[in-house]
Amino acid sequence: MAITQAMCDSFKVQILSGQQNLVSGASAVYKLALYTSSATLSNATTAYTTLNEVSSSGSNYTAGGNTLTISQSPTSTGNVAFLSFANTSWTNANLTANGALIYNSTANTSVAVLAFGSDKTATNGTFTVIFPTADATNAIIRIA
Repeated sequence: MAITQAMCDSFKVQILSGQQNLVSGASAVYKLALYTSSATLSNATTAYTTLNEVSSSGSNYTAGGNTLTISQSPTSTGNVAFLSFANTSWTNANLTANGALIYNSTANTSVAVLAFGSDKTATNGTFTVIFPTADATNAIIRIA
């Protein structure tokens, strides 16, 4: 089992065929779900799954994860188009996560897999996923 960071192949096809709308204020709802090290997530992931998602029992985590807010609407610099999301947190958390899935919860389609590199734990604290700087080099979603 492994979590491999990648933009999902199905998302790339959906972008080109107009099935994803990442414009701030669009009707689609994007979420971030957390997963344990037992999860298998990669570029081939096509949809949100509860398999090996962080447990909601006593963790202050809700199955399906947090709703994301677009912090940088689609824009471009040079030949790179990009967008980003605002950081998201779980307070009073008791959980361990090894990675995450950004997904469109309206259509249940995957966007990107985030690999944390190792287990990250919060014990009665705040678990925060910090997105990189929203620019052409670092933004979480970039198309060159």
